[in-house]
Amino acid sequence: MSPGGRRHTPEPPPTGAAAEDPEPPGEEVARAILLRQLAAAPRSRAQLAEKLSARNVPDELAETLLDRFEEVGLIDDAAYAEMLVRSRHNERGLARRALSHELRRKGIDPEVAAQALEQIDDDDELTAARDLAERRARATRGLDPVKRRRRLAGMLARKGYSPGVAMRAVDEALAGEEEVDLAE
Repeated sequence: MSPGGRRHTPEPPPTGAAAEDPEPPGEEVARAILLRQLAAAPRSRAQLAEKLSARNVPDELAETLLDRFEEVGLIDDAAYAEMLVRSRHNERGLARRALSHELRRKGIDPEVAAQALEQIDDDDELTAARDLAERRARATRGLDPVKRRRRLAGMLARKGYSPGVAMRAVDEALAGEEEVDLAE
């Protein structure tokens, strides 16, 4: 029992009609859901719509709130896509193909995604692939050269690099390693 002799009952009750057919969240609750999601990390409009749907927010209310959040700049899929492309490419070394897949998975419009992916050109992609191959090559020293090349190319393929870019990056990374060995 709570102070004052009253018993606290959970909302909604665990059994009965109210538990089976809960009332959909109101505008304040839906707004709080959106703000909590955006405070945790940037999100796309589609991700936020999915979260509201999962919390049984009526579609009409969800659309109204999402439109309002877009109007005031709290939701900006173009800025979100550019940030995601820049950070995933620089931090994880993901190629445009992998980034395109991730943007599509997060519900970004294909035109917006294509515009965000324009930040990365062929030279940026090759440089990132070469850097990844050089870092991973250090850990594979002593392995059979064929197995080593296969592992490095496979790692780059998993990051979304085309076979041509992957093999070129691996060749350059291993050639640079041989030059260092000869200089020593």
